[in-house]
This record gives sequence, structure tokens and C-alpha cells, in this order.
Amino acid sequence: MQSLFIFLGIIVSFVIALHIWNSSQRKKGNIEENESESPLIEGGCCGMHEVCDRNSLITAFDQKAEYFDDEELDQYRGKDPADYNEEQTEKFREIFYSLLDEEKHQWIHSLRLRGISIPDQMKDEVLMVINDLRTRKTHA
Repeated sequence: MQSLFIFLGIIVSFVIALHIWNSSQRKKGNIEENESESPLIEGGCCGMHEVCDRNSLITAFDQKAEYFDDEELDQYRGKDPADYNEEQTEKFREIFYSLLDEEKHQWIHSLRLRGISIPDQMKDEVLMVINDLRTRKTHA
């Protein structure tokens, strides 16, 4: 019976020590907390397809395309994202980086409403910037 109490005492001590260690690591900032925000997936979707698709369909009927002094991009309506050359991609890049941070997501949405695809050469870059902006916004 005495060995059972010793065994339970060791387990309880271990659990308390683990809790104290985790608390001290959190205070030092060494452990990242889980965030409830879903990461951005290609196309701007959060991964909750039923919610995103429904909201996208509802808002698509209500919204008109907004222009960000980028009317020249309308000539690329319906163009396959893999068919852009470097000069055309550079036009998109120039406009994207000239926008304010708050406008970047709206610009991508506007392109989608207008039927314009972002060049494949630029998609990873755009997603990285948008994810960075979201991360900064949640930590602000």
C-alpha cells in the first residue's frame, strides 16, 4: 500500500512540475499559443468551404468591381494565369506593391470580380504578403 502512495506522489509531483515549467515557458514567450484564425488558402479561402462559398456567392451579387487605378489590367480578363510573360507579371507586381496594405486584399477581390487571374509567377508572393498582413493585424 505504501508503494502505491509513493507512486501516486511521484505522478502528482511530475504533473505539478510540468505545469510550472509550461507556465514559465509561456511567460518567457518560448511557446506559441494556438491561434483560432485559419490560414489563407489559395484563392483567399479560409478552408471553411461551406461558409466561404456561401459568403462569396452572397457578396458577389451585391458588390461591383472596384478599380485601383488599374484599368489597363482589364485586357487580361479570362487569360490563363500560366500564360503571362515577365513584362505582364511586372505590371501586376507594380500595382500590387503600390497599394496601401489595407487595399491589397480588396484589390485581389476586385480582380476576381472582374475575371482577371493573378499570374502564376506572382501567386506565392501575393499569398505570403497577405498572410503577413493578417498575422500583423492579429498581433496588433
